[in-house]
Amino acid sequence: MADRGEGEVLTSCSYDCGARCRLKVRVAGGRVTGIDTERGGELPLTACARGLAAQEVLYAPDRLTRPLRRTGPRGSGAFEPISWDEALDLVAGELRRVRDTHGPEALFLMNYYGNEGALHDTMRSARRFFHLFGGCTTVWGNTSLEAARFACRVTLGTEYTGNSPESLLASKLIVLWGWNPRVTRFRPYTADFLARAKAAGARIVGVDPRRSPSVAAWADAWLPIRPGTDTALLLAMGQVLIAEGLLDRGFLAAHTVGFDAFAAYLTGAADGVPKTPAWAEGITGVPAADILDLARDYGRLAPAALYTGWAPGRTAYGEQFHRAAIALSALTANIGVLGGHVGGGVDRLALGALAATLPVPPRDTPTVHVTQVYDALLHGRAGGFPSDPKLLYVVGCNLLNQFPDVNKGVRALARPEFTVVHELFLTPTARWADLVLPITHHLERDDIGQPWLGGPYCLAMNRAVEPLPETRSDLAIFTELSDRLGVADYNDASDQEWLRRFVEATPGFPAYEEFRRQGGHRVPLAKPHVAFRAQREDPANHPFPTPSGKIELFSQALADRKDPGLPPIPTYFPPWEGPDDPLAARYPLQLVSPHARTRVNSQLDNVPRLKERADDRLWLHPADAGARGIADGDRVRVQNGRGALAVRARVTDAIRPGVVSLDAGAWYRPDGDGIDQGGCVNVLTRDQRSPGGALASNTCLVEVEGAGEGESEDGGAG
Repeated sequence: MADRGEGEVLTSCSYDCGARCRLKVRVAGGRVTGIDTERGGELPLTACARGLAAQEVLYAPDRLTRPLRRTGPRGSGAFEPISWDEALDLVAGELRRVRDTHGPEALFLMNYYGNEGALHDTMRSARRFFHLFGGCTTVWGNTSLEAARFACRVTLGTEYTGNSPESLLASKLIVLWGWNPRVTRFRPYTADFLARAKAAGARIVGVDPRRSPSVAAWADAWLPIRPGTDTALLLAMGQVLIAEGLLDRGFLAAHTVGFDAFAAYLTGAADGVPKTPAWAEGITGVPAADILDLARDYGRLAPAALYTGWAPGRTAYGEQFHRAAIALSALTANIGVLGGHVGGGVDRLALGALAATLPVPPRDTPTVHVTQVYDALLHGRAGGFPSDPKLLYVVGCNLLNQFPDVNKGVRALARPEFTVVHELFLTPTARWADLVLPITHHLERDDIGQPWLGGPYCLAMNRAVEPLPETRSDLAIFTELSDRLGVADYNDASDQEWLRRFVEATPGFPAYEEFRRQGGHRVPLAKPHVAFRAQREDPANHPFPTPSGKIELFSQALADRKDPGLPPIPTYFPPWEGPDDPLAARYPLQLVSPHARTRVNSQLDNVPRLKERADDRLWLHPADAGARGIADGDRVRVQNGRGALAVRARVTDAIRPGVVSLDAGAWYRPDGDGIDQGGCVNVLTRDQRSPGGALASNTCLVEVEGAGEGESEDGGAG
């Protein structure tokens, strides 16, 4: 590892993508001059275009370099620079005023996953401060995978359910169900193993409303499905498995409870409706013959990996999709075996117990679901929420862009008496702040990168260059606020001391200096990680962590809740804003919003080189385009009762009829008429959660019409 200022520095990204990839940062004269990555090897930690763009983010001309105080109306973007002493005194005074006048619950902390690391983590650093300060109101619910977490905990007792990608090499069948790792990555090397599995003869089937880049690259067959109906297709597959005897009865008897109740629902014995492929065809739009073929393949080609992405769970009743997928894995004994897979959650790190940094002290704080943040700000206790928020504190979150129903968000962000935002750029959310505090970039900090999707390694995130003079880390900001407010014990060590403690307390790690010099630590695995291998091989000594000690196809805990939206067995519910919703007469197209290949959520949307490579067009099937007189490249307006946006159309047969797709994360940029010209899909999405807590962003009805070339890109007259 080179000295800071010259040579090559080994580090990684801090993005909320699940992976941690190797960055080789070239530094000369105290400035980053180029970035490369690791290539080759059995588990190559090869960075994508997003990670390799770090230099452009670091030196972006619009990067914030001074604290900014609002001078114009909220949302106007009118600010003036002030000193750090002024800024921190102002924040400290407002925090104290609101806490002492209205109680700590009037402080609303909206922190999320904008920066991840062992130390500089926007979830832990902010919550530690507010818990020590006396508490606050904050949020619950993971916008990416809450449905999967719920299903895994209920059915398997844990959300650590995945196999490592090497397991795919033993799979005879791989089903990419709403999973697009060519874009979302799921570790740096997942795509390599999928390509190798295909070359080794695995049959790959894609189930997705879109012929995604992953489906296009690897799938032998594509089943284009209506969004929000995935559970029905899974249930029909289960009915075929039962009808044709393609079950592993021994596994079901040894490792599951509730099969009889589940089977009664699938066969129709419970409700008079057999969940046959013909039944599912009318719901999903997938031909019954294709459903039958997939079910037979899944029952006969063993081992098989039913690999579920999280997008189908980001729907109304999305937890039922994940529960049904887990159930199918159990019916075919594809759990706890190399080449199988039980989808939904994440992998447990293969590094043993990792030491904790910046522990968050326990405190019983009131919480609001992520889909209800705007309602909580607007209505407070009068609306049934636990507090009347007076001060909004935003860290690591571009909520106005990334949470559903942006236009409601605009109204909500006008309500707090004071809003603070930590940011690198003047994002759509930051424009609504009273005070914006400029933060450091991950190349300007020392940290340790942990792949939260699992992986046998941690990476040293060695600081490449000194921070810009007027920027500070989130941790440093909260440390200084703690000093001003008399918050004891927030931070008793330097960054290096915290990280040294982490490494020295984690079993199996080398000495701290060696860890940094090597750029991290890898654990050689004797065999791929397979979740629940021990439960399968030795159930007497390794029960599943459920109340019954087995996989719960029937959950007594859910039965006891008596919630009609959360029945004890996996069940299909027609989604709101689905194809059968009466609203479809006015807004007949189902909208999905996948992740963009050039962004991490909304991060990097303002990087010109990546923006040029982004596909920020609305995917539209030729039949739907023709019926509306829309040609490829036309400017179109997408709208529903919540808002409207203008983008270009991409007319393509890579999406099923009746469905449109727009990548999430483009920055909200409304014109004078309130029509978004930036392509922010959450102008259209609905802020209603599923019964299990999923953010149902892929449950959304819209209509599309030509916008005409007379309307300019910024909404003015052409």
